[in-house]
Amino acid sequence: MIDRLASRYARATLAYAGAVVRNRKAALLSVLAITMAAVAVAWWLTPKLDYLPDGSRNFVLGRVLPPPGYNLRTNSEIAREIEDSTRALWASETGPESEPGGPPKIANFFFVALPSYTFVGASSVDPARPHELVPVLQRASLREPGTFGFFTVASIFGRGIGGKRSIDLDISGPDLETVMAIAGRATGMTAAALPRDQGNQLRPIPGLELGAPEVRVRPDRLRLADNGVSAREFADTIDAFNDGLRVARVTIDGKRTSLVLKGPTDNVSSTQGIEFLPVVTRNGYILPASSLANIEVTTGPTEIRHKERVRTVTLQIRPRAQMPLEEAMDLVRAEVIAPISADGLPDGVKLRLSGAADQLTVTWNHIVIDLLIAVAIVFLVMAVLFESFVYPLVIMVSVPLATAGGVLGLAVLNLFAFQPLDMLTLLGFIILVGIVVNNAILLVHQTLFHIREGNMTAADAIREATKDRLRPIYMSTLTSIFGMAPLVVFPGAGSELYRGLGSVVLGGLSLSAVLTLTIIPPLLGLILAPLEERRRERVAAATAAAE
Repeated sequence: MIDRLASRYARATLAYAGAVVRNRKAALLSVLAITMAAVAVAWWLTPKLDYLPDGSRNFVLGRVLPPPGYNLRTNSEIAREIEDSTRALWASETGPESEPGGPPKIANFFFVALPSYTFVGASSVDPARPHELVPVLQRASLREPGTFGFFTVASIFGRGIGGKRSIDLDISGPDLETVMAIAGRATGMTAAALPRDQGNQLRPIPGLELGAPEVRVRPDRLRLADNGVSAREFADTIDAFNDGLRVARVTIDGKRTSLVLKGPTDNVSSTQGIEFLPVVTRNGYILPASSLANIEVTTGPTEIRHKERVRTVTLQIRPRAQMPLEEAMDLVRAEVIAPISADGLPDGVKLRLSGAADQLTVTWNHIVIDLLIAVAIVFLVMAVLFESFVYPLVIMVSVPLATAGGVLGLAVLNLFAFQPLDMLTLLGFIILVGIVVNNAILLVHQTLFHIREGNMTAADAIREATKDRLRPIYMSTLTSIFGMAPLVVFPGAGSELYRGLGSVVLGGLSLSAVLTLTIIPPLLGLILAPLEERRRERVAAATAAAE
């Protein structure tokens, strides 16, 4: 059956080659149709870009951000609630076997409660399914009102919690209150564009509320001057009664040690007691701090963050696993940045994307340059070998055909498993540049051999070369396809890293093998006869001149 199908295909290919090389109009129409179809397929099916896959590390790490002002005890209680809500999945208590259709069991679980946030970590009994634990921990962390939970599987390419699939939306400006207000609005719009119940995650850095207790001590310069106390001396006194004031670095037994001046810690038992801290004037009088400064107990941010020397609030956005990074970036630009900018931004306030978004843009630009360099090098090498710039151009037509095949292979893979067009997958297109031209080289070289050594006509040389090279083309293509197939077909640890690259190469080789035999013969039919005629005239002229 295979032999009969192959024979019919070979006869059809040879009949097509014989028809197009004898009719210039048919040759031109076939070249245009095939090229336009390949470009259309590539344009229509090309997926959105992604940066780097996370890999398959069996470790889920998260950060839980409570509302400002929560103390360590409250944060510990929130963490224990997450612990209790996941206890039913602990393999140590309920066994390692998971329920059918349910998430995997948890092999290890831990939390670290800090005054301003909590770290939570877990690993799966099944090392291939840690991603299924992310929504479980995410739901548990959101039970406390006003709490943000940001969980991700640890990436092999990034150390941060966001990994290499997070977008940073930076809101920066000179006034912190204004930046906070715009960040709060952007948070609501981002949550609407990328809902958290669909697997998207959002984390503000720092928090969006100025609710952390804060004591502001504003020195009264007039009262300080009346009592002979400088602002620096006053500030040093306040420091000495709080964290301590480092006054010198001394060497003790060969080790550098800080010498810290620290007041008694039992003088103040409450936050409001700061106004009673003693300050010694130059005249020897002891005055309370409230006599020399205005002390206000208020609220403020947990931290003040700067980027490029400007106060900044960052919204770290991690799209769901089935959404490419470029698609998420387009959503943020269209549904968050554009509306806020259209309404008018206060002076000095800017919104921009950074993090993996910046890295994606930079890496894409580098890969485009690498692809162009690869095409140029392959073209120049063939120009040297063929001693012509025209025949390499004919051969390079197979490259866009291979691009369409690579996109088509990626689209077929996405029917069975989600695979974005990440930077590792894009390497497959660069690899294709040096591989798919081999079939066209075989065809063009054999055609030139027949016309130059066998004294055949252009039409007969093209048809005979197609007949001679049909089997070698498919032999080399099939061996490459079957050698690459296991990368795509068989799952396993790390398969998400290389299956995209494999599908691109597989699809590019497959489609290129078919279309090379349908586009190279008509192209040669259009240009071969006049080119070879001019070559014979040059050779004859050179021979006559030599004689």
